[in-house]
Amino acid sequence: MIRVVLADDEKLIRSGWATILSLHDDIEVVAEAADGREAVEAGVGADVVLMDVRMPRMDGLAATQELVHRSPATRVVVVTTFENDQLVWGALRAGAAGYVLKRAPAHELVEAVRLVHSRDAVLFPDALRRIASPHVSTARRRVPVELTPRELDVLRHISLGENNMEIAAALRVTRETVKTHVGNVLDKLGARDRTQAAVLAYELGLIFAGTLADSRGGALRRRE
Repeated sequence: MIRVVLADDEKLIRSGWATILSLHDDIEVVAEAADGREAVEAGVGADVVLMDVRMPRMDGLAATQELVHRSPATRVVVVTTFENDQLVWGALRAGAAGYVLKRAPAHELVEAVRLVHSRDAVLFPDALRRIASPHVSTARRRVPVELTPRELDVLRHISLGENNMEIAAALRVTRETVKTHVGNVLDKLGARDRTQAAVLAYELGLIFAGTLADSRGGALRRRE
């Protein structure tokens, strides 16, 4: 059972989320919060928190930062009206596991909860690349970490939203080998999860928002 906390200052929004999630036997709404401070208190120990970006007393960025510090196992999904919101990028950098739009269809909300709970892939990687673009310099920067060529390959596939099984198939290695590489990448980047690793990869110039997956075999190429 995935224990979820709903944080939004509009009760109608929370009620809508609760109705959608209650239709699924593997998800349980355990608490609701009307502001950022309440979200932090209610979110400690929960599996997933759906966090509105703009709330009274404490915004979604500050609430996310405090919550992931106090409850590292809790995954935060930021919910926003606009995907280019500065606070969304700030929340991702602060440790949010992903974000969804308020206008997203019900199945995307459910997918977001399940995916961040599984920790096996980046939530909506295409959307992450779009929101990353305005915040990332195209100039190469000196990278303060040393990744092996294989670790860099794994990081690029992580940023495409692929899970361990998909990465293993693309690189023709075992799933356990991928799991080891993923752990090494997170450790070297100082990232708490795959999403934060992808955010750091864009910021450090390790990958670019124009990186694409080759449709023939999963190899990566950079858009010229």
